[in-house]
Amino acid sequence: MELIQGIDAPQRVLDPALGPGPYPALAVDPSGTVTRLNDAARLLLGVQPGVRLDGAAPAWLAEAHHSLADAPLSEVAADDLPETGASRPGPLANGSIGDRVFEAHGVPDEGPGAAGAPPGGALGTVWWLFDVTEHRRLERELADERERTAFLAEASSQLLASLNLERCMEVTVHLAARYLADAALVIAPGSGRAYPVSYCGPDGLVDHQELLVDPAEVPGLAEAMQGFPPVPSRSLDPTAAPSWIVRTDLGDLGAMVVTALPGQGMPAGALVLLRRGGRRAFSEGEETIARLFAARAGAAMSAARVYAEQASITDTLMRDLLPPRTTRLDEVELAARYRPSGAGERVGGDFYDLHPASADDSGAEQESLVVLGDVCGKGLEAAVLTGKIRNTLQALLPMAGDHRRVLELLNGTLLSSESTRYVTLVMASVRREGSNVRLRLTSAGHARPLVVRTGGEVEAPDTGGSLIGVLDKISSTTATVLLEPGDTCLLYTDGITEAFGGPLGDEMFGEERLCGELARCGGMPPEALVERVHMLAAEWVGTGRHDDMAVVAITAPRRFHLSAVGGQGPGRFTA
Repeated sequence: MELIQGIDAPQRVLDPALGPGPYPALAVDPSGTVTRLNDAARLLLGVQPGVRLDGAAPAWLAEAHHSLADAPLSEVAADDLPETGASRPGPLANGSIGDRVFEAHGVPDEGPGAAGAPPGGALGTVWWLFDVTEHRRLERELADERERTAFLAEASSQLLASLNLERCMEVTVHLAARYLADAALVIAPGSGRAYPVSYCGPDGLVDHQELLVDPAEVPGLAEAMQGFPPVPSRSLDPTAAPSWIVRTDLGDLGAMVVTALPGQGMPAGALVLLRRGGRRAFSEGEETIARLFAARAGAAMSAARVYAEQASITDTLMRDLLPPRTTRLDEVELAARYRPSGAGERVGGDFYDLHPASADDSGAEQESLVVLGDVCGKGLEAAVLTGKIRNTLQALLPMAGDHRRVLELLNGTLLSSESTRYVTLVMASVRREGSNVRLRLTSAGHARPLVVRTGGEVEAPDTGGSLIGVLDKISSTTATVLLEPGDTCLLYTDGITEAFGGPLGDEMFGEERLCGELARCGGMPPEALVERVHMLAAEWVGTGRHDDMAVVAITAPRRFHLSAVGGQGPGRFTA
């Protein structure tokens, strides 16, 4: 390699610093004059030895050299040293040369060309230039990809946090306006021309409206609402967007993207991204990210819509399966309490129904009917059979005067169905006789009712019968009980007496323990009585598992009750 030392003294020397190599290198003395350079540097910079660095090299390289000349290398801060290893020692500078980006690493000039430096004087610097254009491009792409991945991860996390459709729309427009555009809209499928629309502007506030709009007014929106691929943003004219798209807080519209929100089997709506005038248009990469984000948002909105539809259907069906509200019958005072076996369940296998008396064809008052039952099993399957049984009993009300006949017909209905489940129940026909209440009680494979007298006596009427839905022929015994004012007849399911718990957690509550507790509840109002029974069973079970629990209390009204004003005085005679 031919090197030139000084200005006009060509000579061949062996210079380790500026030997042949792929990287441009140039030696510069402390005054800023280029003393030597290799072929790669000469081709890159187009300079010759002897020229001033200020006029021949890029300004950023000249400034780096002057800064280094003013501060000896030993005094250069550690933060200014490169982190690329021993192969690139010394101070670091970077900048562009033409359309390429270079890093410049300076090392002390100890080559033959620096031999004339005075003893103890400052040495020159050899600057090595490394082309990092591709490296910087890859760094930018990696940073962009990390940012996109973080955005999509955050979007997925927030969108999956709710099954509420309006909340999903809110999260979608808020994230889109924050990361992808200046403003965003989500249009969900509606009824007729009314479409739910969520908008988020530059201020980050989300507005939910139901607007009468025509998607065809917005370029590409009608197609997106039907799930077609998006139209490239460069093909959309943002000035053609209607006023409900371009809000006043956005100003002039510079660019717009309309993309479908794909759902499960059908589109979940459309996403519109808006960018203010003066900003660059959406790039192809940004549109790709918008589609990836829209796919996540569409899946979340579709899941929320399906959940809402299923919840609505469930509520409609559940309305007929839930126990009825306890209403006061004319003849008696009533209270009921129901607790499913599962903490999150609303229905189960236990049920009760109240059927007030109605006049027959002759005008005579009929008996009211109270039914409490327990279907084999628990959960939703048992609740479905419970609904069928309740509907069947409702249809058999005209025959309610004959308990055995009603049970026979119900037994035949269950045997003819595909279900293998059976039911136990107790029927109580109620009639007022003066100040007393006469009950006709029939148990069909169910625990006998308990009568709690005002004095604390507990009686079990002599009634019984076979399970319903098991045998072709059934047997039943009806007992008649007279309740005096203040007396209560308690109907309950086996979830009360068969509740496992106690001190060691392995003992049933049992009928004997129940009767002992009821003996201390004589004269108690029906609401307090059912609450007391449920509380006792719950305390006995503790945190353990339990069956469905249902309790109904039928109480003969007292002759006197406290007045409504102040709760004092004898009150009104109710007989």
